[in-house]
Amino acid sequence: MSNVLNEFLTTNLTELKENGLYNEINVVQGANGAKITIDGKELINLSSNNYLGLATNERLKTVAKQAIDSHGVGAGAVRTINGTLDLHIELEEALAKFKGTEAAIAYQSGFNCNMAAISAVMNKNDAILSDELNHASIIDGCRLSKAKIIRVNHSDMADLRAKAKAAVESGLYNKVMYITDGVFSMDGDVAKLPEIVEIAQEFDLITYVDDAHGSGVMGKGAGTVKHFGLQDKIDFQIGTLSKAIGVVGGYVAGTKDLIDWLKVASRPFLFSTSLAPGDTKAITEALSILTESTELHDKLWENGDYLKQGLKELGFDIGHSETPITPCIIGDEKTTQQFSKRLMEEGVYAKSIVFPTVPKGTGRVRNMPTAAHTTDMLDEALAAYAKVGRELNIIK
Repeated sequence: MSNVLNEFLTTNLTELKENGLYNEINVVQGANGAKITIDGKELINLSSNNYLGLATNERLKTVAKQAIDSHGVGAGAVRTINGTLDLHIELEEALAKFKGTEAAIAYQSGFNCNMAAISAVMNKNDAILSDELNHASIIDGCRLSKAKIIRVNHSDMADLRAKAKAAVESGLYNKVMYITDGVFSMDGDVAKLPEIVEIAQEFDLITYVDDAHGSGVMGKGAGTVKHFGLQDKIDFQIGTLSKAIGVVGGYVAGTKDLIDWLKVASRPFLFSTSLAPGDTKAITEALSILTESTELHDKLWENGDYLKQGLKELGFDIGHSETPITPCIIGDEKTTQQFSKRLMEEGVYAKSIVFPTVPKGTGRVRNMPTAAHTTDMLDEALAAYAKVGRELNIIK
């Protein structure tokens, strides 16, 4: 190994470990459900984004197996050559209907969506207003576009208005876009979409909502944009198919012209092999389940409210979440890591989240109850939280 590389790796890995910022990866043995097995020990799982429990759903597994038998394990090519299967068209039609738009396009991941869509429309002659707590994939997508990035204070509508006015009236940019998460994954708060739309209309901003944590969760499952009834006001609806939907991939939903443009201008669509047949069919089946009933959605919210109330009564700082996402904010990174490890020893898997995922000094354990959890499981988790919280002097 190069001496320079070896010195770089040793120095930086040591620094991360000394400051409580090194992330140890746990290997799950088996399926990622309401309970998981790590190192042979069964744990109540509060760290999965499998919001509706669909990752292990029998209907999804059945259709995925059937699609593998009929279409193979891989699509075999990029979408623009001969990697567009009838299953992809079926999925995209279902996605558009689900999101309430004219059309939709599927990608290999939610991260890919932001790398694809932003740079396909925005360039060095444009400006992007971006909420300061936006997901890393949005930040990277903005950088890739080479547009001027203007950071906006989190959910601060006065700041958005002022910066939108300055950007538009400067005359420096051909287009100005505002990008926000629909639901913010670390705090569980929801974007102020009605106010955002009002400002966007005033200054002719392009609107872009990444609803990775809102799809399947907000709007009776259809997402944050649908929750506010703004399908005809938001230009880009972005999301993942790997969280509430339970599979893998991502999508962009919008007008037919927008989707047609992405098919000829977005690089991940042009240069990466398309979604596998089994995954594609499973996603379409998941959308069917969400369209048929709100049972899973309703159970998710019931469990989320139950866990929130229990943690709050114990005295934990759970922030200002408006969704089932429930952070326990500890603060100090080392204490946060210790708290998570002790919970694991007590039978609860709740992963510590520290810098750079969240700002320094705001370390937290992010809890994600799902529709698959039972009340007994949540009670067991709360008992572990009480024991470890008092042991570490986090609560009284």
